Amino acid sequence: MPMMEPSDFSGAVPVDGYGPGFFRVRGLLYRGPVLVTERGASDWGGLTDVRPLLDLAGRVDVLFLGMGADIAPPPRDLIAALEAAGIMPEAMNTASAARSYNVTLSEGRRVACALLPL
Repeated sequence: MPMMEPSDFSGAVPVDGYGPGFFRVRGLLYRGPVLVTERGASDWGGLTDVRPLLDLAGRVDVLFLGMGADIAPPPRDLIAALEAAGIMPEAMNTASAARSYNVTLSEGRRVACALLPL
């Protein structure tokens, strides 16, 4: 699948911080799982809440999946659904996913992250 051209993400929203059970995005505190895109953040229902992730189809090329304090394989059906929608999932621990999202976002790439709390 060809990569899309970078978008203008000059107003993009990075992950400001995180800690045990919380994330801070754009100065707002989120408790529990969170979905962060270039447009902002929202509470997310976790690995079984697939619809908001699939709704990113056409908007993002890569979705960083933060699997908590340690890396763990995401459910195979989740990976298959994302790939079928044209979204490349990258699973890693949550801290790495948040950092990777911020760096990749700053490059103007079409990315999002779905983060499970530490």
